[in-house]
Amino acid sequence: MVVLSGCSSWVCSERTAERGEAAVRVEVEDATGRLVGATAEVVGWRLEPHPQVPAEGDQVHFRFRFHGGDEGSGPAVDACAVDDARVALGCRTVHASQAFGPGGDPTGDDYLAVEHPERVAAVLMIPNDQSVFDRRTCEDDPKDGGGAHPPEPAGAGDRL
Repeated sequence: MVVLSGCSSWVCSERTAERGEAAVRVEVEDATGRLVGATAEVVGWRLEPHPQVPAEGDQVHFRFRFHGGDEGSGPAVDACAVDDARVALGCRTVHASQAFGPGGDPTGDDYLAVEHPERVAAVLMIPNDQSVFDRRTCEDDPKDGGGAHPPEPAGAGDRL
């Protein structure tokens, strides 16, 4: 009787999506680049102190809206305050579940603390869905990790 020890021919593979083009209004895409049937948009912004920490000075108070998708659990995209050269001054992930309202107008608001608020020229959304919670990699888990991953969340200094 010949018994072969277990061996596997599969190789864990993964890929990280390219960051999509930031804009005021974006069509949300999953980690494979497919559209998820949702849009996210910035509907307004202004500089003002956060009501809970007014001593910290002006922050970027922005309003956003999601349409389509599953507003209860996803999607989520990065929102970034940028300067005239589209360099991110500060970013935050906003979730569709943060946007709600009467009459099918799901809006939400949030604040971005930036070092130089006077340099803010716009608030932009990045289309990559960041609602994927399982970011296991092949290195973390060679058996079950891998697959398509969204890009790393945007941060200050990233050119959008």
